[in-house]
Amino acid sequence: MGTVVIKMGSSIVADERGEVRTDMLAGVADQAASLHHRGDSVILVTSGAIARGMGLMQLPVRPSEMDELQAASAVGQGKLYRTYDELLAARDVPSAQVLLTFFDMSARMHYLNARSTLQRLLLWRVVPVINENDTTTTDEISFGDNDFLAAQVAVLMSADALVLLTDTDGVFTADPRVDPTASLVHSVTSFEQLEDMQIGVSASPLGSGGMRSKVVASEMATAAGIPAWIVNGTRPGTVLRALAGEAEGTRFEPSGGRVSSFKLWLRYAKPTQGRIVVDAGAEHALRERGTSLLPVGIVEVLGEFQAGDAVEVTARNGGGVAIGKGIVNFSAGELRQVMGMKTQQLREVLPRASEEAVHRDYFVLE
Repeated sequence: MGTVVIKMGSSIVADERGEVRTDMLAGVADQAASLHHRGDSVILVTSGAIARGMGLMQLPVRPSEMDELQAASAVGQGKLYRTYDELLAARDVPSAQVLLTFFDMSARMHYLNARSTLQRLLLWRVVPVINENDTTTTDEISFGDNDFLAAQVAVLMSADALVLLTDTDGVFTADPRVDPTASLVHSVTSFEQLEDMQIGVSASPLGSGGMRSKVVASEMATAAGIPAWIVNGTRPGTVLRALAGEAEGTRFEPSGGRVSSFKLWLRYAKPTQGRIVVDAGAEHALRERGTSLLPVGIVEVLGEFQAGDAVEVTARNGGGVAIGKGIVNFSAGELRQVMGMKTQQLREVLPRASEEAVHRDYFVLE
């Protein structure tokens, strides 16, 4: 028994008019029910609330204004979940609607609360149907057609598999719509092999993601030791075949060393609020020795942030190349007071302050 996260993109959920593709979702429900009844825990992450609202309101193209996106989501959200609930109930699978925001993933306490709720639903043998809560989103940070949200949920729940459903067969060496020589990439063991490929963003009038966001989501999952697949959800049985080890779509192999969920949360979910520039000695210590960042190695503080915020750490030499990202122990104003100081000098200026500007346990390399 394991935990499987299945994500449906807008192209699977709704057609170009915004009408729910009930036949597609029925196929997903069949596979979810099969996994559920054999003892697996299943989590569904769906896009399509905005697309559904667009269809109901007869909007020809995806809105660009935030209030229009939120209103379209408000119109479509409940009706979309009702479709899932009815399809799953018909297969003797109870479900629950869970709406998450970017803040729920970026604020550590909310992140942990979300995990507790989802764990309880799975213990009750309920299938969570998760979507982004577009209606209450207050900024323009997007999960990328919910691909990123699905990866976050997979990491959050220490899932055993992440399956991303789209309307193509997987990742191709080029865009198969314009290049007839493009071939399917069956397996990805290193993301470096994709660097020269033309992996694009969504061309759909309904979606906001595309293949690039799915690849990034897969990279995040595999860094946590979770295998991921991008498969064609328009064909019946693709999820079950992929999980059974058959050649289906593109499989992303988990990385050898499992990165902690905290560091993945920090890398992908915690937004940066400022930037710290460090000298060559600090850069070497961070990259090669895995030490904490001390104020003595800081040469510039950019932006305004508070203790506990995430900051980007960059090198002074090399054109500001990013070194990593970490949780800072000082506000921007405090750091400007003590940057370049050794610990003894720091104690004279801020007696109660931490010795480390960023502790090594709260830092991730790029």
